[in-house]
Amino acid sequence: MSSIHELVDSLGGFARKRELVALGANDRHLTDAVKSGEVARARNGWYSTVPTSDTRFRAVRVGGRLTGASALDAAGAWMRRDVSELHVSLPRNSARLRSQWNRRKALTAARKHGAVPHWDPDAVHRRGTRTCVDLRDAMLVFLRDAPFEEAVAVLDWATRTSQIGIGELESVVACLPQRLHGILEWVDPKCDSYPESIARTRLRMRGFRVTSQVPVGWLERIDLVVENHVAIEVDGEEHHRDRFHKDRLKDLQITIEGRHGIRISVPMIQRGWDDVVAAITSALVARSVRPCRKLRNRTRAADWSTRTSRIGRRGLLRLPEFSTLSGLARS
Repeated sequence: MSSIHELVDSLGGFARKRELVALGANDRHLTDAVKSGEVARARNGWYSTVPTSDTRFRAVRVGGRLTGASALDAAGAWMRRDVSELHVSLPRNSARLRSQWNRRKALTAARKHGAVPHWDPDAVHRRGTRTCVDLRDAMLVFLRDAPFEEAVAVLDWATRTSQIGIGELESVVACLPQRLHGILEWVDPKCDSYPESIARTRLRMRGFRVTSQVPVGWLERIDLVVENHVAIEVDGEEHHRDRFHKDRLKDLQITIEGRHGIRISVPMIQRGWDDVVAAITSALVARSVRPCRKLRNRTRAADWSTRTSRIGRRGLLRLPEFSTLSGLARS
């Protein structure tokens, strides 16, 4: 028989006791493997080879699977990396949770481990993997409370990486209230990164016309072009550290083709957005381009519940976010 570690690894890093027993393991084998650190016991009857700090391990320990922001983060979605809350999907109609007492007990256990429980129907638990709900179910949980720009970034990621096709995305958004369906107009499958998505959405919220991944020269593309004049390059240090010379050549080509080039960094998007908008506006004014126009999308800011965020030189701009929805977990 293979080692317990190898058996659990072959089952995806998590295995039930009955699965291991069917492969030839017995109680002594399992006890010795846990004592030696070969595997860890996530909870009664569950064994794992992943680090105990892994969000999947923590979800299994609570008795559920990752959902919402936690599942999307585990899948590599474009989102803030400070996902502190652990969102766990728990079976709504599970036998051990049917009584109110058992549900309160499970809720207490979830909070003890820093988890936010989501009670989902059996249909949700028939999809996905043993540690994560299906990506579409996780998205619905995330979209309930996500700020607008974060929601757009996740949908950009899903389409850009082919995690979800446009047709499937329409089905997901169809589960949202009618007034929120217009978010599809803000999604851009050509978007290439999280900071690009955030910058594009913020600029469009200001009324700018923005185009993603515009060709320049023979082989390069501009991250964002505003009003067909200002070329925005969003530099992430990890991706541009070794591209210094190529980026300078790209800047020259942008100027040769008659556009005003501006390079911005992630910290500038996070903490210096006012200056970014001021620079873009100045460049457009110098070119006699009217920088702002009325939004022509069917989705208006008034269609969303709002969160106050400082992104404009003239004061506070109300950014939209999804209002809390109910009944989104239905299949």
